[in-house]
Amino acid sequence: MSIKIAIQGIESSFHHLAVQKLFPNNNVTLMPCDSFDKVTGTITDLSADFGVIAIENSIAGSILPNYTLIDREDLQILDEVYLNIDMYVMALEGETLHTIDEIHSHPVALQQCKDYLMRVQPHCKIVEGKDTASEARRIKEGNLKGVATIAGKQVAERYGLKILDSHVQSLKEDKTRFVVLGRKTEASPIEANKASLKFILDHEVGSLSNVLQLLNTFGINLTKIQSLPIPEKPWEYAFFVDVLFEDQELFSEVISMLGKTVKELKILGVYKQNLENTPSNLSKNLVNGK
Repeated sequence: MSIKIAIQGIESSFHHLAVQKLFPNNNVTLMPCDSFDKVTGTITDLSADFGVIAIENSIAGSILPNYTLIDREDLQILDEVYLNIDMYVMALEGETLHTIDEIHSHPVALQQCKDYLMRVQPHCKIVEGKDTASEARRIKEGNLKGVATIAGKQVAERYGLKILDSHVQSLKEDKTRFVVLGRKTEASPIEANKASLKFILDHEVGSLSNVLQLLNTFGINLTKIQSLPIPEKPWEYAFFVDVLFEDQELFSEVISMLGKTVKELKILGVYKQNLENTPSNLSKNLVNGK
């Protein structure tokens, strides 16, 4: 049985590599999308079984619009994977760094290489493109001279481009976290020890402090907190957090108490932390109808 997985980008992109890490032994039908909105859309309209999207990078930080997408489309985070990101400058054979007038890539990739790009300007024009692999394919198919892209080494190999410079990301230890998204009907794994939550607080002194104290009292480890404005309510914010826990039953009790403490609470996913990049069991659940 083939599982259909939507990604932002095309074959050989970092999103594709994330899929290969998570589903190395599965028959996967890749569904390339040119935006994160279309990735989530293919899940909600049942075209795809799952979607894989980047959620944060150790240099560029959180990809804030993707939090909003997960929440708005009422999707569930089912798994995660972490990739080491090495960035390369590549162009057509015969090009050199001195012949390049423009560098194109995905906005997040460009941000990850900000220090390098500042050194090549104003000689080179920096242009935001669809994604890393798509820009490489466009250069190759269009025989675009004087144009380079920034992408992973696998992209240069896939599209036959020449690498002009290596490891151009601002920090050599550059990691991106990707999450697997599915519909709310998917079951949480028995071995789950991580959750992503969204909550909104009342305008009262100490509201956030009360939440943090509650988590601390019951040994729930807050690993990430991100605030985002609520568009229809000026100067009000929603908080997106990741937490780690050891006891699922205790975690459920804490969630019940948290729901009484905050104005609004939503569970965006309960899953297993995956720093080791263990292959996902989601395909087995799909076959078993879970």
